[in-house]
Amino acid sequence: MYLAIRKLNVLGSVLYIAAHPDDENTRLLAYFSKDRMYRTGYLSLTRGDGGQNLIGNEQGIELGLIRTQELLSARRIDGAEQFFSRAYDFGFSKSPQETFTKWDREKILSDVVWVIRKFQPDIIITRFPTTGEGGHGHHTASAILANEAFTEAADPNRFPEQLKYVKPWQVKRVLWNTFNFGNTNTISNDQFKFDVGGYNPLLGKSYGEIAAISRSNHKSQGFGASASRGEALEYFKTTGGPAPENDIMDGIELTWKRVPGGESISKMIDNLSASFDLLHPENSVKGLVELYQAINKLPDGYWKNQKLKEVQVLVEQCSGLFLDATTSEQFAVQTDSIRINFFLNDRLGVNATLKNISVDDLDSNFNIVLTKNKNVSLGKIFFVSPLKPITQPYWLENKMEEGYFNVKDLQKIGQADVDPAYITHFTINIEGQDFNFAKSVKYKFTDPVKGEVYEPLAIIPQITFRDFDPLYIKTDKQTGVEISFTANKSVNIPGAPPVFHSLNPKPDTLPLLIGGVTLNKKQLYTESIPDKQLDPKVYKINTAPDSSRPGYIQKTITYDHIPYINYFKESILTVRKFDLKIVGKKIGYIVGAGDKVPEALEEMGYDVTILGDKELSRNSIQQYDAIITGVRAYNTDEWLNNYYDKLMKYVHEGGNLIVQYNTSSNIGPVRAKIAPYNFDISRTRVTDENAEVKFLNPDHSVLNFPNKITQEDFKGWIQERSIYHAVGFDKKNFETIFSMHDPGESDDEGSLVIARYGKGTFVYTGLVFFRELPAGVAGAYRLFANIIALNKQKAF
Repeated sequence: MYLAIRKLNVLGSVLYIAAHPDDENTRLLAYFSKDRMYRTGYLSLTRGDGGQNLIGNEQGIELGLIRTQELLSARRIDGAEQFFSRAYDFGFSKSPQETFTKWDREKILSDVVWVIRKFQPDIIITRFPTTGEGGHGHHTASAILANEAFTEAADPNRFPEQLKYVKPWQVKRVLWNTFNFGNTNTISNDQFKFDVGGYNPLLGKSYGEIAAISRSNHKSQGFGASASRGEALEYFKTTGGPAPENDIMDGIELTWKRVPGGESISKMIDNLSASFDLLHPENSVKGLVELYQAINKLPDGYWKNQKLKEVQVLVEQCSGLFLDATTSEQFAVQTDSIRINFFLNDRLGVNATLKNISVDDLDSNFNIVLTKNKNVSLGKIFFVSPLKPITQPYWLENKMEEGYFNVKDLQKIGQADVDPAYITHFTINIEGQDFNFAKSVKYKFTDPVKGEVYEPLAIIPQITFRDFDPLYIKTDKQTGVEISFTANKSVNIPGAPPVFHSLNPKPDTLPLLIGGVTLNKKQLYTESIPDKQLDPKVYKINTAPDSSRPGYIQKTITYDHIPYINYFKESILTVRKFDLKIVGKKIGYIVGAGDKVPEALEEMGYDVTILGDKELSRNSIQQYDAIITGVRAYNTDEWLNNYYDKLMKYVHEGGNLIVQYNTSSNIGPVRAKIAPYNFDISRTRVTDENAEVKFLNPDHSVLNFPNKITQEDFKGWIQERSIYHAVGFDKKNFETIFSMHDPGESDDEGSLVIARYGKGTFVYTGLVFFRELPAGVAGAYRLFANIIALNKQKAF
């Protein structure tokens, strides 16, 4: 509270811009926010959807949802605000030119301009340069767009549709925060620099310690960080506007002098700061209310509005006012009802009166004088309208493009999080001034281990489908699919007896409806669809009589370090039939960081057994036709080190060990031997999903048995070809199968290497089967089946 009072006298702002969650310099953000007390923001152009996931099997938009919440958790620690553009993280890119072929450059530039015009930073800092030293094409693109937006945001002729809500804004300067990462050192002593490693006695931590806590929220990326203490210099190179000489904010007025009539405000804040009593913050409330009223009389403007918000938060905090709006239900169901409980406590006894509570269609006036430390509890049952929107992240409401989300509402752009299901507005008169406090309604419960827990409340439809594999591959061993859905309230579904119906067939899409079912609340219903009824088409699955759209599959993602995530995807089943032969039946799968390959293997017709530490220690493994390690298994499962001899014995006696990619980075270096012969893992990757693939050994069985692999099998791949290739191997021990490269680079042969050892086979592959199989890429299925079958026909 004391820091926040002092911050009222600082009218400066800084916006940090980079490409991904975890690109930001959390120590610098903490320093700006908590030492210099600037309004500080981080604009991440993407939500990190294309990264890898160290804590689960979520990929794509689901990983983006997780990383969004990790960023918000980080910002709650370092004090900065979070923003995003519409750009989608489509995976590693080697150049900004490649990046801009998928991002709509003008559209994402407009997003950066919008955030600048809305946030009105005095300076912009980029994490990366425009010249490529950042390595990743997204990194360079973020710097290019930031520097372009530095100019464009001030031009009223650029993106004039924004001027209905914002005005052109001229940033003073843009700087590149230079770095020393690995083998890339871009800092030099002649650059502008200052120390950000100081200690904040009010918080009891250095900015390096705060940064480590903040950065360690990026758990999906394995970015747990150790705290730093002592001097820590940050270096900067000016890329736009006048370079600073003495201070990074040179030439910028940072006091109330920048607001007409604001000089008297500064003196009021000085008095509040000087008289603040740490044991009795309520003594400052009357002065804060007077300050609020004085600021409110100033001419309208950015800093007036910003400081009014800050003062209101301080009034609430110094009052010890507790305001709560909660439900005992996790979900509010359309056409059902839900009770919202309102709870108030004036814990420090300030002069406060409850005047109004409004939420949804409730708007009730009160005149309840709040008594010191006495609870006030109220409640109301609400009907959940069928027109009330389900709780869906706004960026997922419309079908996305390859490189960006389709967001139609301009005012949503930049917004970090999903809109709350309900917002309660408490109008409370404090010391003669009405304040409107907005609180999102939360689901509140008591966990026997965690204690009191608050999680987001979500609006859901009457019926939600259970998640199912959206891809069904017709093979001789497939029997059909099961579709399950839950009634979130008692419901009678009209129609014929409970059978699967096909209505209004079209050439490519069939609406498939389930009808004639009466269900009680929370009752699960399952319908089996035989294989013979499934043609190779796309099916929109819903309950009768709604054939106009697919139903909703509700997904809930839960991890302890972030709030619950709820989102919906369409219940669409894609049925495909292609020429796929498999040889062998039993697969042992060692899960690594998490992927969806086991489900794809089951779709192919294999029997998959998950092998963990216990299974490998107790059981024989010779019965498996192949043992496959999941992505980054040797990075995440240190216990695999204990089974090197057992796995090599399995191979030597005729087994087939297939190791999917691992990294040698700080996420978890490979500490174990994983192959019968030495090789290293590089950072080589082929990011062009359409890169030419040359067959080095066309007669090898991996290209011929049981499926004949041709160039057709490499069409339709998504995101990339291959990552973390094998290097440093002896070709007397390993055979290479493919050669490929990105534009402008030389061929690399490390995407798939095969070694014969005893009677068996060892395979290492960086080919991204973990992306291609869930996406239904036929060639990936056929090639993977051949890798599994390597020991069924002599390859050498």
